[in-house]
Amino acid sequence: MKTTRRYFLKSLAIAGGTLPLISGAWRQALAAATGYPRLLHGPMAGSVGQNDINIWMRSSGRYQVSIQYGKQSDLSDARHSKEVQTGPENDFVAHINISGLEADTKYYYRPWVDGKPAKYMDNIPPFQFKTAPAKNAKFLLGFGSCARWQEFPDQPIWDALDRWDPDLFCWLGDNIYADTVEPGIMSDLYKIQRSVPELQGFCSRVPQLAIWDDHDYGLNNSDKDNPMKEESLKLFKRYWANPSYGTEQSPGVFFQYNYAGVDFFFLDNRYHRDSNGQPDGPDKSHLGSEQLAWLKDGLKASSAPFKVLICGGGWSYNPDSFGEDNWTSYRHERNNLFDFIRDQHISGVLLMSGDIHRSEANCIPWSAQGGYDLYEFASSGLAQDTPMPESIETPEIRLREPFTGGHNAGLLEFDLTQEDPVVKFNVINFRAQTVWDNPITIRASELRNGISSWKQKVDPELPAPLRADVKA
Repeated sequence: MKTTRRYFLKSLAIAGGTLPLISGAWRQALAAATGYPRLLHGPMAGSVGQNDINIWMRSSGRYQVSIQYGKQSDLSDARHSKEVQTGPENDFVAHINISGLEADTKYYYRPWVDGKPAKYMDNIPPFQFKTAPAKNAKFLLGFGSCARWQEFPDQPIWDALDRWDPDLFCWLGDNIYADTVEPGIMSDLYKIQRSVPELQGFCSRVPQLAIWDDHDYGLNNSDKDNPMKEESLKLFKRYWANPSYGTEQSPGVFFQYNYAGVDFFFLDNRYHRDSNGQPDGPDKSHLGSEQLAWLKDGLKASSAPFKVLICGGGWSYNPDSFGEDNWTSYRHERNNLFDFIRDQHISGVLLMSGDIHRSEANCIPWSAQGGYDLYEFASSGLAQDTPMPESIETPEIRLREPFTGGHNAGLLEFDLTQEDPVVKFNVINFRAQTVWDNPITIRASELRNGISSWKQKVDPELPAPLRADVKA
């Protein structure tokens, strides 16, 4: 007689059984009662290295899941990853690491659930990913922030990004708009965003890396006093497949990552953050002392021609915006970091940010302080409104007119094969069109102490009211 879920659970209750005590034949019966093996979410490619990749997915029950993979498109040369058990203790999520891969190589893969190809995915072409290059190379990085499913369940920006075929994609926070102190609600919003049809194919192929900001950490403008900070961190680790999360000494979502010769420092601007409105000074921190020390140590140790600091909130300073949700409210710590970069002769630093519901290309003229100009690339509004900026949102130097024309994503094109490595920044709209005629182009040689380069990069047609005065 065929076992049904209702019949099985009823018989289990009569027998006085509890799920933690189930084993052997009983566990097999329970698996049979949960329906046909399949994935509910994913697969999503996570952090990728030269010889390995992390794959994220979520199954429909208590199953052993794995990845079948190979270099042939028909998987005729396929191997299998180790199996991972899914269960309710981790919301049926699996993180599967595939190792022993060849660098700069395309692989095809198919999720397996309960010892066979996942249902509904067994009659479609295999998914694919590409490992990281083994040496300095050319590559394209996409990035963005602010995906508000509640208002924008249709998200065409993912199809636009797919047309550009980036090698990596970085989420810079507000990846969901949970705005809650209830872990169950936050978990639901992660799963809903992963179900967006336009996102699914993009995530399965392009490796995804992420940090958070306030709306996916807790409530608006949340800081270290967030009552669900531990639950938020637990959920973040569950739903993203980053290479690491914080350190043993300092919890959080920050990590360092190298791809094709570029060092990326993904920062956590929430877990250790003092209140925005607290008076600024040496005792006020945005990153926390341990994360800041970790960042400085990593910068000193890096020999990469470009070192990219990635943070949810904007880096630029405007005195009228003190108390707002950006680095202006933490100017003492920001300037201390910039002085450290100058004093330690750390070259090649670039800045990335999100949050502001538009895209911008800005500069912080640290050449006036004896260092070099620090360029900031901002993109926001993956699926969010993009209003015109207010006066308090004027940066120190504006290089391009802000893009406020709807959903958008940033693109950074790195070329480390040149003698003087170069990076170019532009933004695409939801039709996959670039929004500026001329990208911002920066060479590694311009990111050294004593060099001022920002004046040559300002769009000459930029309206004067949009250009901030430079203060020495």
